[in-house]
Amino acid sequence: MYGGTALIINGVPVVTAYAQVDVVSAEQLRMVLADLAARGQATIVVDMTRTRFCDSAGLSVLAGAHRRARAVGGGLRVVIPAGSPVCRVFTLTSLDRVIPRFASVDEALATRPAAVTPEPGSAAGDAGTGPGQTGR
Repeated sequence: MYGGTALIINGVPVVTAYAQVDVVSAEQLRMVLADLAARGQATIVVDMTRTRFCDSAGLSVLAGAHRRARAVGGGLRVVIPAGSPVCRVFTLTSLDRVIPRFASVDEALATRPAAVTPEPGSAAGDAGTGPGQTGR
């Protein structure tokens, strides 16, 4: 859910994005994702099944949240149906090569976290979290 607490499924927060992720709603999404990260959630699913528009502000929020999650051994997982307008934007911007995209929430939740090597100088690297440790 947006603007509040995410729905937790099998220990993983699932945030449902608005139909339009623009400069205003992207800031709200950023705040929700930052709050979840501050609460120790390393892996977060963003359900964009109903999202029909995502501008550069939204893409920036998603990329930033993914980068921060990777630094602590997790990652962002986005649910975007093939053929949707948002899927096309992800492909055109090459974000589909950076952020894992799934066809359904169930698929995103079923996937085990990949082994992640924290970036040098990241909080996770400094805290001694090594490859394959996913935090939460």
